[in-house]
Amino acid sequence: MKRMGMIFRAKANKALDRAEDPRETLDYSYQKQLELLQKVRRGVADVATSRKRLELQLNQLNGQSGKLEDQSKKALALGREDLAREALGRRANLQQQVTDLQTQHQTLQGEEEKLTLAAQRLQAKVDAFRTKKETIKATYTAAQAQTQIGEAFSGISEEMGDVGMAIQRAEDKTAQLQARSGAIDELLASGALDDPTGTARDDLSAELDRISGGADVELEIERMKAELAGGSGSGQQALEGGSGSTQQQSQDTPRFDKQ
Repeated sequence: MKRMGMIFRAKANKALDRAEDPRETLDYSYQKQLELLQKVRRGVADVATSRKRLELQLNQLNGQSGKLEDQSKKALALGREDLAREALGRRANLQQQVTDLQTQHQTLQGEEEKLTLAAQRLQAKVDAFRTKKETIKATYTAAQAQTQIGEAFSGISEEMGDVGMAIQRAEDKTAQLQARSGAIDELLASGALDDPTGTARDDLSAELDRISGGADVELEIERMKAELAGGSGSGQQALEGGSGSTQQQSQDTPRFDKQ
């Protein structure tokens, strides 16, 4: 079972490696980094929002504290020391709240600065990764194209291999048909095969046709020479001479009588 599990994992790893595209992996990693950067920016925005809320509360408390101080002064001016004491007591409570809020404000301001610096550093890393990613993708694409071109020229690619096999089969079939056609022509010429159309010829008929064809060629040549000479009389003599030579050739040609 352990061996089977190892074989299965090895085959699965090989299949995943074949299906994996480095460009897609780089794009996915870049997308994850952008999501992380977005979360950091959102955190900075949340901290800044909390800091701003504390600043508004501090402004309100400071306003109330100033108002109570004015009231206490007016109460003393009117001889109402008790009201002045009450106003000053409320002002003291507000001052304690202001102190607490100022401490929280400083803490949030420090966290905001840290997150802002982290976001800037992360932004720089994301930008550098994007540049490197595009460089790696371009290099990988160029290498893949060069490999495909090399395989196509060398004929070791699957597509070109199929084309080469098809061409080889076509050439083999063509050579086989040519050889068969030549063999049939030789057999028909030798008389080993009968012509179903009834036009089979023996060696004697073939020889007579050849001689007749040669005589016709000679006559045509003499006629063309006579035309080039430009004289109709000389052309006639050339034709007659050609006829005589043809007759002489016919007389010199041995006759074959059928037995």
